[in-house]
Amino acid sequence: MAPEPGPAPDPEAEALAALELEEARPARGRRRLLALALLAISAALLWFSWPRGSTGPSWTTVPAERGDLRVLVTAIGALEPLNQVDVGTEVSGTIRTVLVDFNDRVTRGEVLARLDTDELEAQVLQGRASLRAAEARVAQARATVHEATLKRERCAALAARELCSRDELDSFTAAELRARADEASASAQVEVARATLSAQETRLEKAAIRSPIDGLVLSRRIEPGQTVAASLQTPVLFVLAEDLTQMELHVDVDEADVGQVREGQAATFTVDAYPDRSFPARITQLRLAPEAEGGVVTYETVLAVTNDALLLRPGMTATADILVAETRDALLVPNAALRFRPPETATGEATGGGFFGRLLPGPPRRPRAPGDARANPDDGPARQLWVLRDGVPTVLAVRSSLDDGVRTEIVEGELRSGDPVIVGVARNDD
Repeated sequence: MAPEPGPAPDPEAEALAALELEEARPARGRRRLLALALLAISAALLWFSWPRGSTGPSWTTVPAERGDLRVLVTAIGALEPLNQVDVGTEVSGTIRTVLVDFNDRVTRGEVLARLDTDELEAQVLQGRASLRAAEARVAQARATVHEATLKRERCAALAARELCSRDELDSFTAAELRARADEASASAQVEVARATLSAQETRLEKAAIRSPIDGLVLSRRIEPGQTVAASLQTPVLFVLAEDLTQMELHVDVDEADVGQVREGQAATFTVDAYPDRSFPARITQLRLAPEAEGGVVTYETVLAVTNDALLLRPGMTATADILVAETRDALLVPNAALRFRPPETATGEATGGGFFGRLLPGPPRRPRAPGDARANPDDGPARQLWVLRDGVPTVLAVRSSLDDGVRTEIVEGELRSGDPVIVGVARNDD
């Protein structure tokens, strides 16, 4: 059975379909060419932005190690004798002789210098004469008392027989009383004259300037023939030091460090005269009075120093290192390691790399805070530390304690002795 013939083709429809097909072919070709061009441009940009000859970051590490840590407070001051005495004079006059010189050893009571005593000796002679005159007046007053007493007694005996009147007896009695009063006054004048003479003799004795201590003459500020006046204040003629084998170091501790300083702490110091030698000392006094100069507040601290070899001299400038804290066999890392933060691209934390990463950044990331270390806040400040683990920088949460300015003690965390701690990074580019 023969198939039935289909509908006859429409010549217009066939012509329209052929025309649409011809128009679609160039459009697809243009899109293909545009995609190829974009791909070529992207490949070129990727090629030029790709780092050539880069070997990645090079880490500088220092191994964490165990050791002793000493925390020091540095202060500057001057050496002073343990007992320094300024010797002066209470008497004005002209220096006749000077019997000691610089660095001479003197004993207590030894004459250091003498003043001219001519005037003082004359005053002593005058005082002695005044004393003798006062004593003579006392003798005269006693004779008068004796005479008045006899007259009163004679009149009293006669009055018993009614041979002396009552008025005469009263007169003799009053005369006797006046004579006794004169005697008392004369005796008082004797005491005054004796005191005056004693003062004059004391002034004469003080014309010889004597040493109040056993010691050494540090300074002599007078010469023979020089006039000294002790009217308003005592002039200083000599400066003596009692014993230079025991001295004091007075240093000024900054207010930022004074909270760590305590009496009894050990210290060492150096002086410019012996730069390669260290001397021991110990704090004996921390004074509470502040000293402000140029806006800087310091507190004077006194250290005891033994100077048996007599190498140290008064006035030497000293730099003291006070030991305020010490720990042994502690886990230590450099301070630079606690300040180190690696670049984000080096630790793989960036959103992307190369040109496309910079061209199409990802969503913003929340920075990691040092407080993420979940440790007891009473154990010390929380810190971050970067170490190399299998060649990859890894952050550790640790807690630190003592710090000497170069190294810090780690008291808590996953850090172990020998771990490579990162302290720096440098990119090696050809």
